[in-house]
Amino acid sequence: MNEINWPNLDSEHLIVYSKQMIEIEKDTFSRGMPVESLMEKVGLRLSQWLLKKKDLIKNGVIVFIGPGHNGGDGAVVARELFLKGYSVTVWCPFPIRKKLTLQQLNYITSIGVKKLDNLPDPFNNDLWIDAILGNNQNKGIDNQIIKMFNKKFDSGFGKIVSIDIPTGLCPDTGKVFSKSAIKSNFTLSIGLKKIGILQDVAIPYVGKIINIDIDLNVKLFSKKITNLLSVSNRDLKKISLLLPPKNQSKYNRGRTLLVTGSNKYLGAASLVIKGALASGVGLVKAIVPEIIAKSIWQVAPEVVLEGYLKSSSDGNSLLYESFKTIDFNRFDSIVIGPGIGIDVPDWEKCLFYLKNFEGILILDADALNRIALSKEGCQFFLNKTFQTWITPHINEFQRLFPYLKESNNIELALRAAKEFNISILLKGAHSIIADANGTAWQIYETDEDSARAGLGDLLSGFVSGMSALELASGKKISTESFARYVLIHSYAAHQCSSGSSASKIGEELTKLVRQIKTRQMS
Repeated sequence: MNEINWPNLDSEHLIVYSKQMIEIEKDTFSRGMPVESLMEKVGLRLSQWLLKKKDLIKNGVIVFIGPGHNGGDGAVVARELFLKGYSVTVWCPFPIRKKLTLQQLNYITSIGVKKLDNLPDPFNNDLWIDAILGNNQNKGIDNQIIKMFNKKFDSGFGKIVSIDIPTGLCPDTGKVFSKSAIKSNFTLSIGLKKIGILQDVAIPYVGKIINIDIDLNVKLFSKKITNLLSVSNRDLKKISLLLPPKNQSKYNRGRTLLVTGSNKYLGAASLVIKGALASGVGLVKAIVPEIIAKSIWQVAPEVVLEGYLKSSSDGNSLLYESFKTIDFNRFDSIVIGPGIGIDVPDWEKCLFYLKNFEGILILDADALNRIALSKEGCQFFLNKTFQTWITPHINEFQRLFPYLKESNNIELALRAAKEFNISILLKGAHSIIADANGTAWQIYETDEDSARAGLGDLLSGFVSGMSALELASGKKISTESFARYVLIHSYAAHQCSSGSSASKIGEELTKLVRQIKTRQMS
């Protein structure tokens, strides 16, 4: 694996494909652990989590036991809850195939757990546990069962918990096998999170994802997994930021240049600037349209104007004339794109002035659209010499790389990053940051308010400021830093109690950066 400093390489953060998890289990068995012992451990850990959620189980539990070992895990859960005095029944929608699962089922019925003969009522306030298929599933099931589960989910009577993977959902892609999958309130992922449950397409089905630790020794199977990591708001407490020496001047605390805004999109520049200032970078300079420049001192007097953007007849910003007079190597980072509008000939003329840049170029929004429509297209990235970070949402990504087709968004981001030697933030409900070395950070449990107009502008400015601050220290900066910045931005949206607008979240971002730095200094 590539060297990764954040987050920890443990069961809470590592992501695997279905086959990788199967290989890890086989390796565990080859070292002497009996299958029975692993099933017992999994069932007990699942039960421990459920027993802490008394509101979920107080009205009774129905465990849907499938034909394989996922069903056996469910049977152990049924046993433990029953022995603790809860009302537990089970239902087997399919014939049991695994001997061990059948043994578990026979035992729990022998001690008094009732086995249902008919379809249960979805309108009772009990808990349904989906232990039907799990990680080994590779095709859909009887749609009547899924409809029954989803009738319960949609009605709000009781809750649904899926063990490992909601039935009907592909563990590798997050897509449904047929028409639908079971919608769960909680997915209890066993051992390591499967890549499918973290994908945007899986969000309607997985509910809250909880990782159930079963004491896997990461060092023993590290060669069997790739550099795929999940991060959430809980990981913010382990984030550290660069703290420059107190005697450093503003010029040694990072210099960033923001190329943003147009007569068509006046608000973008303000948000990009707000994001950059939230980073604490030493010097922020901007090239903006004159109409914005005239008022910028009122909202951000600390920003220095580096130049003006002329406008085309249809309101798009023209960069070429401004770029001719700028020494870009006076800056550690540059962000180009938010709100500039699309003018392809102007972009193609600009490239000459960027070719010798030595810092980090961050390309967002309309800069990406200009590249996609230009003669070079995505070949632009192969001809560059500077470190490049791009921040497309999925539509912008598909315009940039129309021929890339993969089974999930992590694979898409990784393939583009590797082919074009860039770092990518593929924005979505669960955003992904990927580098050219094959490492990806998948953010999950994001706030729904993150998907709002303007927050991408705020983020691009923040990333530009943070990267400049880190580069100014003389240290080599990696995509890991990019991932940290994105999570901080996401958490600011989650924490903001004063509103969900980009402007309010920008204020929260400033407070959050200050809190992290204060924590580091204490």
